[in-house]
Amino acid sequence: MGKTAVIVIDMINTYDHADAELLLSSVHEVVPAVVRLVERAREQDVPVIYVNDNFGEWRSHHGEILDQALSGAHADLVEPLRPDERSLFVVKARHSIFYETPLAYLLTQLGVDRVVLCGQVTEQCVLYSALDAHIRHLGVVVPRDAVAHIHRDLADAALRMMERNMAARIGTADDVSLSG
Repeated sequence: MGKTAVIVIDMINTYDHADAELLLSSVHEVVPAVVRLVERAREQDVPVIYVNDNFGEWRSHHGEILDQALSGAHADLVEPLRPDERSLFVVKARHSIFYETPLAYLLTQLGVDRVVLCGQVTEQCVLYSALDAHIRHLGVVVPRDAVAHIHRDLADAALRMMERNMAARIGTADDVSLSG
C-alpha cells in the first residue's frame, strides 16, 4: 500500500493581489477545514507539504514568505495554518504545484502515491495541480470544504472535472482517509 501526503496550496498569502477581494470570503469559510485536515495529518504522521507561490520574489524562501504573510492585513487566515517544524515547503512560480518544482521528486522520495489537495484557488491552482498529479499516476483527493474559490460556479465545474476526468475523490476534509 502506498502513502498519502497532504498538500496545502498557496495558503501562506498576503491577499494583496488581483481577485483577492473575491477570494477572501471563501478563504474564511475553508480555513477551519484545512486546519482540521492538517492537524489530523500531523497526528497520523502523514507528510504535510506546503506548496506556495513566490509572488514573483525570486530571492524569497519559505521563511520570508511566511513572515510577509503574517505581517499582512490577513494574518488571521495564515496563523492557524503556520507550517510546523516537520512541514515541508516547496516554492512555486506558476499555477501547478508540479510545474518546474522539485515536488514530484520529493513525493517519490517519500513513497507518496496519493495526494490530498487543499488550499486555493479551486478553479485555478488546485485544478491544474490535480491534473498534473493525475498525469503522474498519483491518486488525487480534493475535500470540497478545504478549497477556496474566486468564482463558485467555476469551482463547482472544476471539482466535477477533477472527479470525472482525473478520477479524483471529492469529499469533505473530515471524511478524507489519510491511510491510503
